[in-house]
Amino acid sequence: MTSLQSSATLSRDPAQPGGPAPSPAGGPPGMRAARPVLSIVVPTRDEAGNVEPLVERLAEVMREHPIEVIFVDDSEDGTDAVVRALPPRPNCAIRLIHREPEVRWGGLGGAVVDGIRSAGAAWVCVMDADLQHPPEVIGDLVARAGEGDVDLVVASRFCRDGRADDFGPGRRLLSRGSTWLARRLFARELREVTDPMSGFFLVRRSVLDLAALEPQGFKILLEVLVRTRVLRAAEVPFEFGTRHSGDSKASAIEGARYLSQLWNLRFRGLGARIGRFGVVGLSGLAVNTLLLVLFADVLGLWYVAGAVLATQGSTLWNFLLSERWVFRGREHALGLPGRVATFFAMNNLALLLRIPLLYVLVSGLGFNHLLGNVVSLLVLTLVRFGVADTYIWARTAELPTFHYDLHGILTIVSDAALPELERFRVDDGISDPTIRVRVERLRTRGVGAEELEGGRTRVHYAEWTRGAGFATEIELGERIDIVASPLLRRSPHVLYTNVVEPVLRWAFVERGYALVHAACMASEQHAFLITAKTDTGKTTTALKTLDNLPFSFLSDDLTLLSPDGRVLTYPKPLTISRHTLSAVKTPLLRRRERAALIVQSRLHSRSGRLFGLFVAKTRLPAATINALVQLVVPPPKFQVDRLVPHVAIAPEAQLAALAIIQRDGDDGAVLLEPQEALDTLLSNCEDAYGFPPYPVIQQYLYSRDGKDLRAVERRIIEQALEDKPAHLLRSADRDWYRMFPAVVEHATGSPIPPLSHSILAS
Repeated sequence: MTSLQSSATLSRDPAQPGGPAPSPAGGPPGMRAARPVLSIVVPTRDEAGNVEPLVERLAEVMREHPIEVIFVDDSEDGTDAVVRALPPRPNCAIRLIHREPEVRWGGLGGAVVDGIRSAGAAWVCVMDADLQHPPEVIGDLVARAGEGDVDLVVASRFCRDGRADDFGPGRRLLSRGSTWLARRLFARELREVTDPMSGFFLVRRSVLDLAALEPQGFKILLEVLVRTRVLRAAEVPFEFGTRHSGDSKASAIEGARYLSQLWNLRFRGLGARIGRFGVVGLSGLAVNTLLLVLFADVLGLWYVAGAVLATQGSTLWNFLLSERWVFRGREHALGLPGRVATFFAMNNLALLLRIPLLYVLVSGLGFNHLLGNVVSLLVLTLVRFGVADTYIWARTAELPTFHYDLHGILTIVSDAALPELERFRVDDGISDPTIRVRVERLRTRGVGAEELEGGRTRVHYAEWTRGAGFATEIELGERIDIVASPLLRRSPHVLYTNVVEPVLRWAFVERGYALVHAACMASEQHAFLITAKTDTGKTTTALKTLDNLPFSFLSDDLTLLSPDGRVLTYPKPLTISRHTLSAVKTPLLRRRERAALIVQSRLHSRSGRLFGLFVAKTRLPAATINALVQLVVPPPKFQVDRLVPHVAIAPEAQLAALAIIQRDGDDGAVLLEPQEALDTLLSNCEDAYGFPPYPVIQQYLYSRDGKDLRAVERRIIEQALEDKPAHLLRSADRDWYRMFPAVVEHATGSPIPPLSHSILAS
């Protein structure tokens, strides 16, 4: 058994708001343990006799670390009452989600998803309640995860040294067979996992898209492995234990659910659509053949010309049937003319591929021209279906919405994903957001503003007519409504950085917070801001600090600051370059990600930004060009724990000092006057918002209800910095992080503590 005192660390995410809140159990109402470093989700159904011995063993195994055990209960035997009656334990918070029959969606898998949704720790362990999953194995799972190169660790019965002796011959055969079938159907997704049927695993909470999971029955791990796009997995062996109490829930019904789950995971309704598309294709084949007879045999045209004309007629026939039958009921963001044009373009492109094949079949192999036409059509049918299903009719208006809760201060519901806010994402439940982002085609052009009823102001910015390029409309009031052109859905980094973030800046100010342009690290509970002009080296400095010194992470680019000096985490992904990557020892980037950096670093570099600012000063549609560039070559953005695997993410800390980094001048550190430090930080804040449309719409964003929010922002920052030392750090070799121990000691009066790598460090 691997000791819990390993040399690795599991990092922690900020609090995950939203989701079903579990009720406290095992103590007085309102009592909460220390913030957990590990959440253990235990789905239960009629497991009353197993709950107490399980908790006793978990509390003993994890006695040196604060944990939470979340029981998600679908029982009728009083298991929920047993959980509520559990005695309190100092290191083990007990939580209960009792699901009434009408909300027991997804079986055991649905219970696990509900438990993960409410988990407070960055890492979640899923296990059964019957003690066939020995709690002592959690140490092995944690130790393997702590090595920093994986997102999921599976306790496997089938890898080397794993055992499932408690299974009888029949159940062992079924288990092996179901595993074999899954691995055959999902060879790529399961290549690192020998036991995808295991219900015992440890997963990093932040990699899961819970909204994408559609669990059915027991096999939630299979669902996670198949539906999570980027997931680095590993295994540790374990010996399947003996059930302590109660009866197994395995049954023929669960077997049927498993087969249904495999079908849905693999095909997801594809069979029915292929069948209907095939029928349409056959009818189109008949139409195409009749038209070819007309053009080639009756009218005497060359058979290739006849095939071209026949294809236009059968294409129209196929489109009408596909629209009215195969994909009936879908509402499409792509309008009818767009679907018609795309469908005809697809079929004529297929014709370009079919004509050489038709020529070979007829002129080369001696096929009759009618038979050759049939064969060439059949060859390309599946290709055409793939394009129709995944693009032409897949672009429905009922696209998912994305919900974000920013510390309970602001909430956002968006039609498009906002990757920079991924750490703030919640699954749903925001019915009245502070900011609503919609994606629609806009018909405005140029820049303008108008006053609306109720004291609302509408600002619009559009570079091309009919919203073909970059366009946005912002309606400012108690609730802020943002409309973005369709291009920005496909270029989400531009949508966030150039539209949403400037709105957030002043919306936070209205609520008494400042979103300042600074990174923030914390030594224990003391927060240290690091600010600089864009492209000075702030991200590299932050990464070196986290990799070499005992700091936790709050933010890299923007930090949320309150007047009393409280700093709240704002953990956007870090934009890096090849040079930045060399600043850390063991980044968890794949080979293709490193290769992509060669191009991304050049395009999204300081010189690239300067060129973009130059374009912005011309009459060219700079925002549209920026959106198209980032659509083709997205910026290299990675979460901090992909770059520094052992990092801890602090939810908040108290501001202790400000550091301003600078390249020129003599190496060393000097103290700045408070006014100079304030002016520098505010200047750096403005420097972060140089791209269109901000320079031409900013006055509408900060002029609200007759007051200038710039003055409010200045007061917030000034109060936060009051009595806090501000250091100007100069370093020609850019090793500013080496000066931070002295900054910490000056601000706190204590030397910086040693760097700790203990597992589950809190």
